[in-house]
Amino acid sequence: MADGALKPLVEVRNLKMHFPIFSGILRRRAGEVKAVDGVSFDIFEGETLGLVGESGCGKSTAGRAILRLYDITEGSIRIDGAEIGSQPQDDLRAMRPRMQMVFQDPQASLNPRMSVAGIIGEPLDEHTKLSKSEKLDRIYELMDAVGLNRDFANRYPHEFSGGQRQRIGIARALALNPKFIVCDEPIAALDVSIQAQVVNLLEDLQEKFGLTYLFISHDLSMVRHIADRVAVMYLGKVVELAPRDALYTVPKHPYTEALLSAVPEPDPRLEAKVERIILKGDVPSPANPPKGCNFCTRCPKVMEICRSEEPEFREVAPGHFTACHLHDQTKSQTAGKTAASEAQ
Repeated sequence: MADGALKPLVEVRNLKMHFPIFSGILRRRAGEVKAVDGVSFDIFEGETLGLVGESGCGKSTAGRAILRLYDITEGSIRIDGAEIGSQPQDDLRAMRPRMQMVFQDPQASLNPRMSVAGIIGEPLDEHTKLSKSEKLDRIYELMDAVGLNRDFANRYPHEFSGGQRQRIGIARALALNPKFIVCDEPIAALDVSIQAQVVNLLEDLQEKFGLTYLFISHDLSMVRHIADRVAVMYLGKVVELAPRDALYTVPKHPYTEALLSAVPEPDPRLEAKVERIILKGDVPSPANPPKGCNFCTRCPKVMEICRSEEPEFREVAPGHFTACHLHDQTKSQTAGKTAASEAQ
């Protein structure tokens, strides 16, 4: 989906993650929640792909499904050339060191009964045969890498601030030298003053260790800072995928336009000129998405075709993909004009 010279490290094709709904005394299956519904994209070696969208759109579920923390409903996931979408969980154990995750809530993702050394060293216990001294050296090395004082190795998570706890989580994710890390809203639970520190740390570690990130967030300003390309999700589907500057400058999908119009502008003079796009109505239920385009119930540019036919996700500019009938119409109009001029 981008420059052919770059090698995809992660290839996701038609990923679906549906959760069953059971009802009645006999617990019969009454339907399913389509949390992720046919998502496809590549993540190239050494890049950061930002995944954005409002709460409940399925971005965190997509991140966990890509790492096979869930057994997926359908689709293909290839990481570093290996197909993991259909592999049994037991067979994935050997691949776990290559793919790791930094969780949203550093308080909930750390065991309160384990010391920092125990938390960071746990992956080493599970996947390596290092001696006790080698393990301790590696733990200290990781603490240095994320900016934690070695003297804190025997302290417990409750003795640290939110930013420090997230650094512990990042050190744990780095312990086995992974190639690919899913960062699931790693700064959402932190103070604004700490958020920049954690993001800068992630960037420094990426440069130092050659990491590839899927950075999930609802903070569009932070994604603009860290991501190379950005994918926008709405109700279980990716509606737009583009290089960062192209997406923020010339968004092609009405939902992306609405999201970007909501980003605060620091300069009061520019803020006064911003025209907000207010979306009406609520997000439909993922258990019962609308027919046609998922966004048709709230789209300010909705057309009749949007309510009956699902738009194709395709390239509308170099490296810029979107799923919107507005661009189908533009394409057909251009083709019609070309045909008319040739006839004359």
